[in-house]
Amino acid sequence: MAKDFPTREENYAQWYNDLVIKADLAENSAVRGCMVIKPYGYAIWEKMQATLDKMFKDTGHSNAYFPLFIPKSFFSKEAAHVEGFAKECAIVTHYRLKTSEDGKGVVVDEDAKLEEELIVRPTSETIIWDTYRKWIQSYRDLPLLINQWANVVRWEMRTRLFLRTTEFLWQEGHTAHATKDEAVEETLKILKIYSEFAEKWMAIPVIRGIKSPAERFAGAVDTYCIEALMQDGKALQAGTSHFLGQNFAKAFDVKYLTKENKLEHVWATSWGVSTRLMGALIMAHSDDKGLVLPPNLAPIQVVIVPIYRKQEQLEAVSEKANVIMDALKAKGISVKFDDRDTHKPGWKFAEYEFKGVPIRLAIGPRDLENGTVELARRDTLEKETYQMTDIENKVEHLLEQIQDNLYKKAYAFREDNSFKIDTWDDFKERVEKGGFVYAHWDGTAETEEKIKDATKATIRAIPVDNPQEEGKCVFSGKPSKERVIFAKAY
Repeated sequence: MAKDFPTREENYAQWYNDLVIKADLAENSAVRGCMVIKPYGYAIWEKMQATLDKMFKDTGHSNAYFPLFIPKSFFSKEAAHVEGFAKECAIVTHYRLKTSEDGKGVVVDEDAKLEEELIVRPTSETIIWDTYRKWIQSYRDLPLLINQWANVVRWEMRTRLFLRTTEFLWQEGHTAHATKDEAVEETLKILKIYSEFAEKWMAIPVIRGIKSPAERFAGAVDTYCIEALMQDGKALQAGTSHFLGQNFAKAFDVKYLTKENKLEHVWATSWGVSTRLMGALIMAHSDDKGLVLPPNLAPIQVVIVPIYRKQEQLEAVSEKANVIMDALKAKGISVKFDDRDTHKPGWKFAEYEFKGVPIRLAIGPRDLENGTVELARRDTLEKETYQMTDIENKVEHLLEQIQDNLYKKAYAFREDNSFKIDTWDDFKERVEKGGFVYAHWDGTAETEEKIKDATKATIRAIPVDNPQEEGKCVFSGKPSKERVIFAKAY
């Protein structure tokens, strides 16, 4: 399976791209910059989606759906928003109209220009807030907690499967509140959900932080984020939660009648994660032998491969395998029995190793005699012989162990690649090598831009509850009260 597969050290970008394709996760489509998510890749996304959807609903949110097309005039209502997305928008200007048939029975088509151009959804704040104006009249209508699962289009010139594509899948939450405090509380609640999902399901440690003004979402008052560190030392923004203040409520005139009978603008949030999480999952855990998946998100948690030569041996192994499968499924463990006769066991071993299946069980005639099964772990590549007795409980425990081990490994990597830097020369050298660089910043956009121009590093996050520490800006030497995290990023 892994023939001609580059190592991470040889060519990290090629390693990633080949892994996505050869592990059957996704492939490039006929439309430039867009991807086809294949069944195995989509199965992972579905598990992400199902988990997050439950977390949203458990905290009072409901799903809805809003149009793919947004009137161009809506974007001009919020100045920062339109400026932030102006270069990324795909715009519909015409439609094809079948008008009539000529005397020879030939259909005559004409291009008709739209009265108002439509923007293909890059994000839905504008269309949603135009709708909320109709839904919100009084304090009784608040809070309004809505999420949608959708696709969006942002016209990208340089694309990479899952990480940056012209069209991608995501969820976007949009909420309305009576007070500023309630909206800020919602923003932080979602940030906590995202970080919990990343750490408990994806097994990726994340930094919870706030973005600098230059990096915040267009139209937001504050943008909170979760930042993860990939194995090549680059940061990846894994999710964002925005406190929008009253900007969109004022732009779309969304007011509510208070208990005191006064009209006031509502307070807003928006938040989202996308199929970019697939890229994070791949890059955080996978190795030179292929994909490594945390059990909580693996479409197949356990695969059983029969070892046999004769048909009667297969039948005997299958009977025992079915018993084990039933016991595993009763515990909610997803399991596959691969009894295909088109491939040999060694080929199957390589396939499931490359696809990151957490546990592989092999059963042959000798195992039936001895009451044993060979178990291989994908995370450590260790093999061990287990007694079949109570195998379902042993597998359940091992899956928990693998999940925990992947998190601890990723956490140790992040800690080993996080550095406190105090001089400009050291900063430039460290940023080039990769990792999270904790350095003082004087708080000005001018300095931030100069650092970015000189090193391509950006401020990834100002950690929530960041310890205050007197120091000097690593670039300007001006006074600073805290360190922020710089890194090169995807």
